[in-house]
Amino acid sequence: MRPLLPLSSSIRKPIPLLQISFRLHTSTFSSRALSTPTTPLLHHHHPRNNLTFPPPSPYHHTRSMSTTASATSKRLAGKTVLITGASSGIGRSTAFEFARAAAPAGGLKLVLTARRVDTLKQIAADIAAETGAQVHVAGLDVSKVEGEVRGFVERLLPVEFRDIDVLVNNAGLVKGVAKAPSIAQSDIDVMFSTNVTGLIAVTQEVLPIFLKRGSGDVINVGSIAGREPYVGGAIYCATKAAVRSFTESLRKELISTRVRVIEVDPGQVETEFSLVRFDGDKAKADAVYAGVDPLTPDDIAEVIVFAASRRENVVIADTLVFPNHQASATVLHRKS
Repeated sequence: MRPLLPLSSSIRKPIPLLQISFRLHTSTFSSRALSTPTTPLLHHHHPRNNLTFPPPSPYHHTRSMSTTASATSKRLAGKTVLITGASSGIGRSTAFEFARAAAPAGGLKLVLTARRVDTLKQIAADIAAETGAQVHVAGLDVSKVEGEVRGFVERLLPVEFRDIDVLVNNAGLVKGVAKAPSIAQSDIDVMFSTNVTGLIAVTQEVLPIFLKRGSGDVINVGSIAGREPYVGGAIYCATKAAVRSFTESLRKELISTRVRVIEVDPGQVETEFSLVRFDGDKAKADAVYAGVDPLTPDDIAEVIVFAASRRENVVIADTLVFPNHQASATVLHRKS
């Protein structure tokens, strides 16, 4: 039996309600009503704009959401959650899961960051329309520590989104399956700069907020690869092992605070992960999931939100999540 996690499993994929295309670098979305539902209204919010969107039309069919505030929604009410790598996969699903879990109590604010800003804007509009959560999006490449990560909270976020309560370090990638000594230096650099130094840099930007307030959650998305290295994944496995070491050290360093440090390690999950690994070769990416039933990004998002929505004295410090057919990084049962 699967553990009970927040949210009805009947709510899964967002219903696209708005088609938008803007050139703004950062944008804020909410579901406050406008008189003209087809035209977004731009309000000046120096030095960036807020974009306000109407609620869904009464003629749109939307799935019902419980209006009774659960313990989960009450604990998330009024919190600000920052998610890196939120334009697809686990990051995107985590954004929707937080918004839906908090909806009955309301007041949730989401900060979604990634490189693909246009995609973030559509996700933000869908979340705002469905749940009423306030969503701010910002273009952020975590691999560019000096150029983009340093000072990003003050530079990219409106004042009302800066008091972050939960940081989900989700941005990460893998490149290739080469073995030493044939691993491209460019692949090594991009994996370490994104998966390790980028994650650490974002944490160091947000952690002072937690320490000043005296509470907060750092949730790092790791991998089974960080626990069990495998052939053809030397660099990726090394980066995820580094994330695991950083997470465990950070938890020990912050033991006298009320800051919770959490790691969620997925096994096989079907996302863009393999497509990126094989440089867009869909046939190779599809072969990774042939004959198996992998986890979905929603499965991991549920675990992340569950961990973040426990009462303050409960720390889900370490979680390893497999699909039913998987027993380790390399032991999987495939249907013939």
